[in-house]
Amino acid sequence: MVAVHLVRFVTPKGVLLNGYWIGALRPKVVIVWVHGLGSSMFSKQEIARLLARDLTAVLMFNNRGHDKVASVQTKKGKYVKAGAAHERFTDCVDDIDGAIRFVRKTGAKEIYLAGHSTGCQKSIYWAHKRKGRGVKGIILLAPVSDWAAEVKRSGRRKVERASTIARSLVRRNSKHSLLPEKSWHEVLDAQRFLNLYSPDSTEELFPYAQPKKLPRIFRSIRKPVLILWADRDEFADRSSKEITTWFGKHLRRGKVVSVPRVKHSFKGGEKLVAREVQKFLKH
Repeated sequence: MVAVHLVRFVTPKGVLLNGYWIGALRPKVVIVWVHGLGSSMFSKQEIARLLARDLTAVLMFNNRGHDKVASVQTKKGKYVKAGAAHERFTDCVDDIDGAIRFVRKTGAKEIYLAGHSTGCQKSIYWAHKRKGRGVKGIILLAPVSDWAAEVKRSGRRKVERASTIARSLVRRNSKHSLLPEKSWHEVLDAQRFLNLYSPDSTEELFPYAQPKKLPRIFRSIRKPVLILWADRDEFADRSSKEITTWFGKHLRRGKVVSVPRVKHSFKGGEKLVAREVQKFLKH
C-alpha cells in the first residue's frame, strides 16, 4: 500500500492549489504531475502509484485548468474563474512555480516535471520561461496539438467560424464570455478557445500539422525530455510514425517512445509507461 497525503500550497502570485502527495515524505526524487485540459489531480492514478516507490514520490495537483468550469481561491480570500473553460494558459507558469517551490521544501534532490495531454504544453512553456531551472528533466505523455486534433474532429471551416466569433468577443472586451452553444460544442470562453484552437497561438507548441512552422519554444528546451506517444491516440490527425518522427527531429536531448496498442489515456499501458519513466529517471 502506498501512502497518500492531502496537500495545499500557495503559488508565487498567491493562488491556493490543492493536491495529494503519493509516496515517501522525505524522498530523493519527486515527479510533479501536470494534468491535462479539464482533468484533475485524480487522473492517471495508476501510473502515479507505479512510480511512487522506494524514495520516489509524486505530487498530483489541480492546476487552474482542472474540471470544466471551476474557480480558484487566492490567499486573500478572493475567487478567480478557472477550469478548462476559463483558465488563462500563461498562468500555468505560476501554477508550476508553486508546485516546484512546495516540493523543494521537502529536501528532494531531484525534481522532474511530467505533463499529460495539454499538461505537456504547460510543462514545455514553463520550462521555456524558467529555462528549466529546478528540474532535472521533463516527461511528456501524449503531447497532442489541440488545434490539429480539433481540425480533424470538427473540420477547418467550423473551427475558423468559431474563431471569428471568439475574436469578436475579445474585441468587445468580453474575452471571458462563453462561446454561444450553437457555434461550438464545448464550454469555452473566447480567450481559451483562441489559445487552444488557433494555429499561431502561444499554446500551439507542437505544430507537427504545420510543416513550415518551426517549434522554436520546444527546440529551446535544454533539459532532457522523455516523450511517450500513445500509438492509437484518437486525437492524432496523422500516423503515430509521422508524429514520433517529427518529435525526434526537433528534440534537443532525450528520447521518443511509442507505447503500443493504447489510446490517449494510456489505459492498459500503465506498466510500460512507468518502466520507461523509471529508466529515464535513472539515466
